Formats: sequence, C-alpha cells, structure tokens
Amino acid sequence: MYQLSANIELLFTEAGPDAGDRVRAAAAAGFDAVEMWFSTDKDLDSLGKALADTGVQLTSLLAGPRMGFTFPGTDLAPAQEGLDLAVEHAAQLGCPRIVLASGVGFPGMNRQRNHQVVIDMYGEAVERHRGADVDFVLEPVNSRVDHPGALTDRTEDAVHVARAIGSDRFGILYDLYHSIAQGEDPATELANAAGFVKYVQLADVPGRHEPGSGDVDWPAQLATLRASGYDGPIGLEYFPAVETVQSVEYIRSVAADA
Repeated sequence: MYQLSANIELLFTEAGPDAGDRVRAAAAAGFDAVEMWFSTDKDLDSLGKALADTGVQLTSLLAGPRMGFTFPGTDLAPAQEGLDLAVEHAAQLGCPRIVLASGVGFPGMNRQRNHQVVIDMYGEAVERHRGADVDFVLEPVNSRVDHPGALTDRTEDAVHVARAIGSDRFGILYDLYHSIAQGEDPATELANAAGFVKYVQLADVPGRHEPGSGDVDWPAQLATLRASGYDGPIGLEYFPAVETVQSVEYIRSVAADA
C-alpha cells in the first residue's frame, strides 16, 4: 500500500488558511503524511508543533524561486539562497526532501547549454550541503498546459540533469499529471528513469483535479509505478473539485490495492 501525502496548499483548505490547522485536519482524516509548497510563507513554529502533535510526516517542500530565476539578466544567487533557506527549514520541520525547479532557461542558449547551467548550479548546491540529511529532487513540469517555457518539461531532461550530477542525494520528482499532460507514456518514462525517481506526485488529466475526475486509469498507472520499483510516498497535488475528504476516497481505495 502506498503512503499518500496530502498537499496542504490545495487540500484541507476547509480548515482555514493556517498550515498547522490543515495538518491537523489531514491527521483527523487519517493521513500520516503531508506535503507543501514554500516554507517562507508559513509560521514554522506553529506548523512544527502541528506535525509533532499529530505525528504527521512532512514529505516535501519547495525551494524558491521556482520559474523566474533564469530570466535574462537575473543573478543566480537568489536561487542558491532560496535553496539554502529551504535546507534550513527542512531540518527544522523534519522534512526529508526538497523539490527544485529548472526555471525557464537562458535565451540564446541551446537546450544542452541551459541544462549545463542547471547541472552546475545544483551540483554545487549538493556539495555545499553534503552534511544535510535531505534529498534534492528536480521536478519536470509540463509546458503544454501549466508552465509554458519550462526548461525541464520532459522527464528525460530531469533524468539527464540527475545523471550528470551523479549524487545519490539528487534525483527527480516524477509527477504523473505533468508527464501525462506533456504527452508522455508513464511506463516508458519510469523505465528510463529507473534509479532516479525519489518522489512521486499525481493529479488527474485533464483538469488537474482529484483522481477519478479525468481520463487516467489509476489502477493501471499505480500498477506501472509499482512495477518500476518505486515504493515511496505519493503526493496528492491536485485541485479538489469536491470537498477534500470526498476527493481522496477513490485514490485511497486504489492505493490500498497497488
């Protein structure tokens, strides 16, 4: 059975705007794991207390900035500073992984040179944080629907970066929603990414709502995921079209059999 991690930016919003209250709501609904986006807009003391009180694990948080840090003329220093702060906050919250983005790429550079910038930047960050008890995961995001211009919009791009960095603490986040929305075949991508997938997220396609709302065959896709060898947590990063607790019923039943 896969551990499901509720994204508290999108799920359990019924509990109000406070992240700690959403953690408590997730725990009351039977979740033992949650994920979130940025840590810089949270009351970390309140959030940490909610995690400690409930025993809920925070499975991932994001390093910022996300997409704009490679616009023309932009200094890479803020991206490194954002990553450093994310490492600090992950340690404070007991979070084992930090999600990274590639940005949009430098105009005038071909794809290979752009990827080398990302490889150099994140490779140096891994070395700088050698003593940190955290994994770094690069997230490829679709450019067809949600992130036009994204540099790593294909799974193979993120795998290329991870392979070049060559650290067991650096891998990829494989998001089934982004992969399918980009037109990829999950079985093919997971086979090619073997050994590099350190985290997984999902949402249905089309619409990015809860599993069961779109066209994805979730029993088949989770079977494919299991066959690939991935047995870690799965982040539920979708926009619920119904009340949160109702929205998780279907994927919970599928995950229980996967």
